[in-house]
Amino acid sequence: MASAQGKQEEIQLARDLLAGKAEAFDRFVEVFRSRIFQYALMMCGQREDAEEVTQDTLFKVFESLNQLRDPERVRAWVFRIARNGCFMKRRKSVFAPKQELSLEEFLPHTTGDGHGRKLEIADWSALPEEQALQGELRDVIHRAIRELPEIYRAVVTLRDIEELTTEETAEALDIQQDAVKTRLHRARLALRQKLDAYLRGAQAAAKEV
Repeated sequence: MASAQGKQEEIQLARDLLAGKAEAFDRFVEVFRSRIFQYALMMCGQREDAEEVTQDTLFKVFESLNQLRDPERVRAWVFRIARNGCFMKRRKSVFAPKQELSLEEFLPHTTGDGHGRKLEIADWSALPEEQALQGELRDVIHRAIRELPEIYRAVVTLRDIEELTTEETAEALDIQQDAVKTRLHRARLALRQKLDAYLRGAQAAAKEV
């Protein structure tokens, strides 16, 4: 998780920018550029679009810095700008999908009698940290996130990857906190199903060796 020290650094950077300290500009870009890019890549799906959104977001941050009323909310404010940039980019991008998959395609299906496999909310802490960070499994998770419908992809990216709080995510996406919790719950269920399928396949392959 993002440390309290890291969050305090972001807040101090915002204060320094508002105070007009020149050295804060480069440090702010250093802290936020990769995070904005990762979010934009998840939302846009293509590096070209993500790079452009990242540049546009940083430009708008400095262009509209006087609109940041509370330095302690800088993280939510930055990602709200990034969200708007992703939305506009996906409307115009040649890479935008013709049709997004429905979340129902990811969730467990029930049988004719109304029964089906029950999945709990994904518990990422149950995975060994080193395994969760390994390339192949990380790619499976990120690919599954990118396939989610946009409203769910945005929430799970901010909460589980960028580690914003529920309150910060609600502010960044301009929705209620209850909506964040509901969308995150459903997105995690969908991702858990994808992850379960991958792990079952990996186990089966291992047994055949």
